Amino acid sequence: MSEGREWAVILGASAGTGAAASVALARRHHLQIFGIHRGNHPDTAARMQGEVEALGSGCHLRVGEAGTYASAREGAEEILRVAGPRSVRILVHAIANASVARLASGPGPMPAHPKQVEKTFEAMAHSFLWWTQALLERDLLTPGARLLALSNPMTDQLLRGTALVAAAKAALEVCVRHLALELGPSGIRVNLLKFGAVRTNALRATVGDGGADRIEEAVRAVIPAGRILRIEEVGELIALLAGEELAWFNGATLDFTGGETQSLWDYIVHHPPGTTE
Repeated sequence: MSEGREWAVILGASAGTGAAASVALARRHHLQIFGIHRGNHPDTAARMQGEVEALGSGCHLRVGEAGTYASAREGAEEILRVAGPRSVRILVHAIANASVARLASGPGPMPAHPKQVEKTFEAMAHSFLWWTQALLERDLLTPGARLLALSNPMTDQLLRGTALVAAAKAALEVCVRHLALELGPSGIRVNLLKFGAVRTNALRATVGDGGADRIEEAVRAVIPAGRILRIEEVGELIALLAGEELAWFNGATLDFTGGETQSLWDYIVHHPPGTTE
């Protein structure tokens, strides 16, 4: 791999947001891509790698877990071997590995089991902290590096069965703010990007194809733009956040929902039950 080049580390790189971010970062900043994925989507991973390499950037893929303490340390060691010290310009935490469960008894999914709770919080919240620690301990971050976590409006909404996801993302937001406080003096920037509903494998795994269709229909009804967010738009914003122009953002939760949550109340007021367009 091109020695001396800056790298982007993408956790969950094979599809969805991670793949879109990889291509956008290679296009806008010519970053090398170190992507980690569990191997569930080999075709889309190969497609992403081809797009990145066609843009003139290298792409090193590691197949394996990324959402545990041990995997973060093992992955960081591989980054050190492949890219060398002070090489990582941005870390993008795009891990989607959550359980759909109720918190208590009732209709629908079974109540949450301790293993489901532990897995969801480890993958979607704690692993951001483990990766940050592992990169810092090995002196892998460039001066002014960016650490970016991803979230969604579930922290502000109630969708049956997604309580564990919402709670993990809320914990992630707290970690981001405190890491920003601790690392700010060194020039490292830590932020959380909250974006709205978008068609991804993670959404389908959470609510099923039928649920994804209903969510898209609901978003189209309430959102001012009248359409669902495109995954490529999320990737482009991530690439923008890696630029020097936006280095002032720190400890921020950036709203990229397109007014999804706010517009819901306007829709309810103007379309009460029993009314039609």
